[in-house]
Amino acid sequence: MVKTAEPQTARALQPLLHDVVICVAAPAFAVSPRDGQLRGLRADGFYGHDRRLLHTVCLLIDGREPEPIGVQPLGPDEVRFTAIHRYPGGGTDDPTVIVERVRTAGAGETVLLRNVGTVTRRLHVELALATDLADIAVVKRGDSGTSAPCTTTSDAVGLDWQTPTGRAEVRVVDKETIAPEIAVAPEGGTLTWPRITLRPGESRQIRLTVEGGAVPAPPGHPDAPRSAAPWAEPVVEGDRRLVELVRQGLGDLRALRLADPERTAPDGPEDQFVAAGCPWYLTLFGRDSIWSARMLLPLGTDLARGTLWALARRQGTVDDETREEAPGRILHELRQADSEHGHGLRVPSRYYGSVDATPLFVTLLVEAWHWGLPDAEVDALLPYAERAMEWVVKTSDGDEDGFLRYYSRAGGLHHQSWKDSEDAVRDAAGRRIEPPLALCEVQGYAYQAASGLAELLSARGRHEQAERLHAWAQSLRKRFADAFWLPSPDGPAPRYVAIAVGRDLTRISGPASNMGQLLSTGILDPAGSRDVAAWLASGELNSGWGLRSRSSKLPGFNPMSYHGGSVWTHDTAIAIQGLCATGCHEEAYLLADGLLDAATRFGYRMPELYGGDDRTPGSPAPLAYPAACRPQGWSAASGVALLGALLGLRPDVPSRTLRISPMPPEQFGPLRAEGVRLAGHTLTISADRSGGVDVTGLPGGWSYVVE
Repeated sequence: MVKTAEPQTARALQPLLHDVVICVAAPAFAVSPRDGQLRGLRADGFYGHDRRLLHTVCLLIDGREPEPIGVQPLGPDEVRFTAIHRYPGGGTDDPTVIVERVRTAGAGETVLLRNVGTVTRRLHVELALATDLADIAVVKRGDSGTSAPCTTTSDAVGLDWQTPTGRAEVRVVDKETIAPEIAVAPEGGTLTWPRITLRPGESRQIRLTVEGGAVPAPPGHPDAPRSAAPWAEPVVEGDRRLVELVRQGLGDLRALRLADPERTAPDGPEDQFVAAGCPWYLTLFGRDSIWSARMLLPLGTDLARGTLWALARRQGTVDDETREEAPGRILHELRQADSEHGHGLRVPSRYYGSVDATPLFVTLLVEAWHWGLPDAEVDALLPYAERAMEWVVKTSDGDEDGFLRYYSRAGGLHHQSWKDSEDAVRDAAGRRIEPPLALCEVQGYAYQAASGLAELLSARGRHEQAERLHAWAQSLRKRFADAFWLPSPDGPAPRYVAIAVGRDLTRISGPASNMGQLLSTGILDPAGSRDVAAWLASGELNSGWGLRSRSSKLPGFNPMSYHGGSVWTHDTAIAIQGLCATGCHEEAYLLADGLLDAATRFGYRMPELYGGDDRTPGSPAPLAYPAACRPQGWSAASGVALLGALLGLRPDVPSRTLRISPMPPEQFGPLRAEGVRLAGHTLTISADRSGGVDVTGLPGGWSYVVE
């Protein structure tokens, strides 16, 4: 007898994104099916500030939808949809009218009608528009809002929608085309041009603007930047895949930028940061924004400075259980309003529920210091880093085992590191493991933050505080070595690092990618780094397209699970950075080559995550994870992270030395990067086929050492 699943209560499902076209100019974006017609389905629509402004923009010509023939991205913020309009009785199957729709995030849409035939055409053109003005959290959980009431604009050239929480306006701004006839109904409005005449070779354009957002707009909320991107534009020569990944990634990062309206000085520079990802996370996320800034440090410290200040201004000051705020704690997520994500998760507009953003904040400041962040900025941000470190130490020392651990609270995130889905932590038997948990990589973050801040304090002459932090870090390192290693009788190495320890130091068994993020933190000794490297390169974790989040040999492995077997772009890049930093170049090459091959299959716009199936001769490309953000901040920044890792760049401010340990040339060949930024100076770094390294443009008093 065939056993069937028990019937379950129907619930909404998150919209899939793998086959949609996204253009973004933060805080605005547009999500479209490949034919360009917005029909009010799934996540389709124009958005601004976490609000869906339109979900329906449906074009009809002579009562028929145009036939789609192509879609072409024109940049991160713009896409062109091309369709044709044919005439059954026209004596030819060739297109006679071409329809080009250019959709621009944060602006609107242009419809260009071109007569490429030999006879005059008279067109009846109609645009149906509607919206629910839904919050992005409503869209993400798969619910649809009720239709917002529609009216004409005061000047009768467009349509207007407004609810107590949102508003949207569509206006016709093109002067070449006659004004449309406007009709409104409870479910939306229609713009109609009943008599557009096109002679052979002629064209007409209809241009719409789309504006709107939340009502009321929260004061002090980040908005679109007004100045250029705060990083250098490098010229990279070498592996074509890496060149394209860096180019595409930087374009996407420019589109994902937001700016804090507050500044350290009225005439000072904007404090820009990179939003986490589109469409679900187009806002300030502590962890994600920090990682993006860390990865881009080889191109300058300005993004790091802006990210640090945006988070410092919102650093926790009080104990608030609802927000999970605490003095010194760094923000996890910033939204325009409280949001209901379904399944009991309710996120306040300013939410602090992450265990990792706080130590990562400290490390970003330390690394920016090493890359040449001006002393005045370092000193101004240092008190915020010290308060953040106080939260890390206090939280760890308050735990019974002395680790940085998170606890689940009703209504908040269940798991609070980067693997934050409900089933993010499983043991080797596939069983879900519940908090409280001390994740392995979080202990590495804490160790790296304490060690780095101790070095910075020592350089400022504060030796007593530095020594206390150094001693605390070394104690954590020893406790980690005693508590986290597990034997593996049949694995690629004799032992591996447990993903976490639970109550009473119970090790959570089962190899996972988390241990790859330990390599660059310094918490592992050389032997431990070699053991971890062997695991990362093994077929259990290396899919051939990148690093799996969970071993493929374990029960519960699912190549399409959010954190239980999929490949995350940034996770793979961080592991490659660590492998290169610890001299494990062969293992780094295996992962980097697979990640770069995956990039070619995704058109170099790397998604948040993708499928973790084995790469085989019959698998021409990795499967897309259907609900992944794309573009995603730390995925887009991963190309620059790879560039820095393959060159092996490690600046050291106290000794004024740039240490370089490039990947052996027989693996990736020669590599050249013009536009690396160190202490405000532009460098050109070359690694040739013979293993030689050349650096030009170093700041005065600096030297470089090839290791």
